[in-house]
Amino acid sequence: MTITLYCFRPVPGLPDASPFVTKAMALLKMAGLDYVEDRSGFSKAPKGKQPYISDDGEIVADSTFIRFHIEKKYGVDFDAQLSAEQKAIGWCVEKMCEEHLYSVIVHSRWMDDANFNRGPARFFESVPAIARPLAKWFIRRKIAKSLWAQGMGRHSPSEIDALGVRDIEALATLIGDKPYLFGDAPCGADATVFAFVASILSPMSESAVRNAALANANLLAYRDRMLKRYFPESAAA
Repeated sequence: MTITLYCFRPVPGLPDASPFVTKAMALLKMAGLDYVEDRSGFSKAPKGKQPYISDDGEIVADSTFIRFHIEKKYGVDFDAQLSAEQKAIGWCVEKMCEEHLYSVIVHSRWMDDANFNRGPARFFESVPAIARPLAKWFIRRKIAKSLWAQGMGRHSPSEIDALGVRDIEALATLIGDKPYLFGDAPCGADATVFAFVASILSPMSESAVRNAALANANLLAYRDRMLKRYFPESAAA
């Protein structure tokens, strides 16, 4: 068995710059599956995005479908300890992170000049210097159009912050004083929640949303707990 995970690159405090890649990594580790990382596969991504995996030649794209693949092929039940209601809540929380909070993160990282220079601008280091400014402009313009089409880009920065803070407060309330989302053991949704909480807390971006996360000690402890359990090398970074 050989699983190759196609990913981006680690950044301080994170195993990968993308929360979706971090989610896939966490799921593989939760399942006890070994994998190797390949950071050169973006141009061949079947859906134009990462992560995707190659599992003995079978290509599976998208972090959620990677989860479905792990569950079906390897018989892993990430939610064995959960009730039907908890499973439903977990799905809703995941989609809040992936379909709403993610757009807040993207706007903060890519549309704010200071945050862009602090983080995403480094992703262009492999582009020839003469072409780098144009490449940055083109990608940021493309992302701005995507955010506008999705709807988040139609709001003012302060309005986007307000939406993101609401997400953070919801996550902090749901986790409460529990070690993980639903108790003493992590479930499938924890892979997603952790990935997004860790991304928000990354020093790659400064924002009101990050400040809200920093103000919730339980989110910091939750992030640290998941890092120590699954990504000790990132916890030490």
